[in-house]
Amino acid sequence: MSAKLASPSRRSFMGRSAAAAAGLMVGFHIPFEAMAQDAMPPEVNAWVVVKPDDTIVIRIARSEMGQGTLTGLAQLVAEELDADWSKVTTEYPTPGTNLARNRVWGSFSTGGSRGVRESHDYVRKGGAAARAMLVQAAATQWNVPAGECLAANSTITHTPSGRKVTYGQVAAAAGKLPVPTDVKLKDPKDWKIAGKRLARLDTVDKTTGKQVYGMDLRMPGMLNAAIKDCPVFGGKVKSFNADAIKDKPGVKKVLQVGDSAVAVVADTWWRARTALEALPIEWDKGANVKTSNADVAAMLKEGLDAGGAAVGNSNGDARAALAGAVRKIESVYSYPHQNHATMEVMNATARWTPERCEVWTPTQNGEAALAATSEAAGLPQKQCDVYKVHLGGGFGRRGATHDWVRQAVLIAKEMPGTPVKLIWTREEDMMHGRYHPTTQCKLSAGLDAKGNLTALHMRISGQSILADVIPSAIKDGKDPAVFQGLNPPGPESSFAYSVPNLLIDHAMRNPPVPPGFWRGVNLNQNTIYVECFLDEIAHATKQDPLAFRRKLMKDSPKHLAVLNAVAEKAGWGKPAKKGVYRGLAQAMGFGSYVAACAEVSVSKDGKLKIHRIVAATDPGHVVNPQQVEAQIEGSFVYGLSAALYGACTLKEGQIEQTNFDTYQVLKMDEMPAVESILMPSGGFWGGVGEPTIAVAAPAVLNAIFAATGKRIRDLPLKNHSLKKA
Repeated sequence: MSAKLASPSRRSFMGRSAAAAAGLMVGFHIPFEAMAQDAMPPEVNAWVVVKPDDTIVIRIARSEMGQGTLTGLAQLVAEELDADWSKVTTEYPTPGTNLARNRVWGSFSTGGSRGVRESHDYVRKGGAAARAMLVQAAATQWNVPAGECLAANSTITHTPSGRKVTYGQVAAAAGKLPVPTDVKLKDPKDWKIAGKRLARLDTVDKTTGKQVYGMDLRMPGMLNAAIKDCPVFGGKVKSFNADAIKDKPGVKKVLQVGDSAVAVVADTWWRARTALEALPIEWDKGANVKTSNADVAAMLKEGLDAGGAAVGNSNGDARAALAGAVRKIESVYSYPHQNHATMEVMNATARWTPERCEVWTPTQNGEAALAATSEAAGLPQKQCDVYKVHLGGGFGRRGATHDWVRQAVLIAKEMPGTPVKLIWTREEDMMHGRYHPTTQCKLSAGLDAKGNLTALHMRISGQSILADVIPSAIKDGKDPAVFQGLNPPGPESSFAYSVPNLLIDHAMRNPPVPPGFWRGVNLNQNTIYVECFLDEIAHATKQDPLAFRRKLMKDSPKHLAVLNAVAEKAGWGKPAKKGVYRGLAQAMGFGSYVAACAEVSVSKDGKLKIHRIVAATDPGHVVNPQQVEAQIEGSFVYGLSAALYGACTLKEGQIEQTNFDTYQVLKMDEMPAVESILMPSGGFWGGVGEPTIAVAAPAVLNAIFAATGKRIRDLPLKNHSLKKA
């Protein structure tokens, strides 16, 4: 997307809006002005535009934020289209156009590793339908049966006569045909584009600096805004003295935004930010001003033994079995708040008039961004639209909650007709995120005389994301998202181990820190709790951790397959290099089965070195092996950053970590070698963006125990001495 062409003229925009409403054109992928000057390329169907020069534009509703969804979905469409991959480009349709066309593109939400796994079927059908329409158009032109025509590499051939025509030559005619609904999809074994190790479509623009992100947008007459929210959660603006900065260079407006924030609008962002720092603001810090991390920990600890917990998974009678067990093992683990810490801070550009409101922003969910725009603008959704740009990181922060979009619209509403770009400072971004929920977990195991696990009670006490973000999803006090990775066998996120007597429950305790969907969500801490505790049991009963798990996984063959794969490749059971120790972990989440074996060493002075991680993934199908491997490696960067350094602490009602000097991430020299094993077993579609994060920390924690004899039950590791026990 070109920043230069980011702003349509009103005439060109309204013309295309009318065309979209009539079902003739979609997209509004900027550049608008270029589209206004040139003839519109013919649309074959909602998913495919073929230009006269045979360029193929594939429309992608899901967001690209570095995970490769854009390329993967394009591969699936191009495969069924039998397209020439070298001629494929992409564009985002807008949620407003989707609304006008009866949601023809389906969901715009990109989270929960759903980009490919929940849209593969209908995007493939879109490509297959477009191919059938192109073939029929060529057959009609030649006056021959469509069955005599073959499509391949963006060319249609009449096999008896050898006549050929390119897609671009018949696209206009194809777009006038009815869209078939009974198309047959290819068997994955016949794929030629999907399933292949192809370069990503966005790589070149990113490496050359051509790629435009939200913070890069420039528009004629655009102003810039900086904002400051009350540092204490739940606090409000009491007063501010706008006169104190009215003469600062470039300042155009000082205004309150909602109940809790103040913004400055200026000709440049730096001037807006500098003036805002000089603005005297008095805060009403509210009831949470005395809340600290110790208060949150005490709240969660109380829930570990409280009554009234919601049950997520159970069988047998765990309490009775524990009471009668020959041996009992109990441990308490905890997991802190964590920040998404995207490299690109929250930002949006908004333009409001009494008739229409438009927003340009990085978003994981265009429809949610449109809803936020409409609400803040005071206009119906049909009079609003959101133009999605590539995200400089999402990780869940830019999904369910669009607080920055709301702020941008409210500011723009005070300056009708003027585009205003709001950019949060890094400090604002760190102190006003939506944080990974904090929990504690008490695990109690009952064993028989032979060391067999006969009972397990897992009590989680802590925060519910859904109670804050989607309260209607809470039924009878139960947040189903809390139990990720702990559910009975199923397609989404299941527990691998067969235990005769099992009880997994949750005591909801919600501190004032706002929770959000942080990449991997609750699977992350749940996998630590289960995999580290099972490791504890194995060592306490003098059993090999792999053999101990295998005994409990007789009913979970896919879980076991990935675990066995990493153990074999890592050399489990054989001596590692001197001073190197191994740890295992496995999980099932977001539709995929994953496992990891970590190899670590700990020096005499307690310095940790993670040497290698072997990781296996079974996502059912692999659309692009290169992208899956990249996601696995990136997951370890994210998961290990969280394990080593990631913790947000609360003092006097506000987050203490305000930038990367106090909220560290993994450095390049700390990154281990990652060996990926892709083992798609077919028959289902799993996600790959998040599952592997969950096994990063427990595999390393179990290896640390093997190396030191120390069992770490709370993160981050930076808070612990790793010298041998």
